[in-house]
Amino acid sequence: MDYAKGITCALLAAVTASLVGIFAKIGMKDVPVLLATALRSVIMMVICVMVAGAYGMHTKMHTLHRSAVMMIVLAGVAGALSWMFGFIAYDKIGVSKAYPIDKLSVPLAIVLAVIFLGERPNWINWIGVVLICIGAFFAAYKPN
Repeated sequence: MDYAKGITCALLAAVTASLVGIFAKIGMKDVPVLLATALRSVIMMVICVMVAGAYGMHTKMHTLHRSAVMMIVLAGVAGALSWMFGFIAYDKIGVSKAYPIDKLSVPLAIVLAVIFLGERPNWINWIGVVLICIGAFFAAYKPN
């Protein structure tokens, strides 16, 4: 059941992530890219805090330890930089070109998970990683 829930959440993440670039590109017309990114991050924070509060997460604050907080901060910095670079890319080259390149984060994350987390994808997973890289190239390719 947890695996099915994980797959469902991953699919919902993909669907909602696909809307980010579309809404951003439409909304950024005549708006500075970094201002749009900053406003998006404030809205995301408010929604995340509200949902965490609704689930009673405020009672779990005592479970945070120093290394967890440090990794959460680093994840926040990486996420913020990803959003800023992504929004700039949408503005400069368009969503249809920027998204495939951005999705190279998938194979990169898998390689990093192998190196730092000790995860061991099997051969079929590695074929998928290679196909993602090839697909990103062709989706972002711009002929002369």
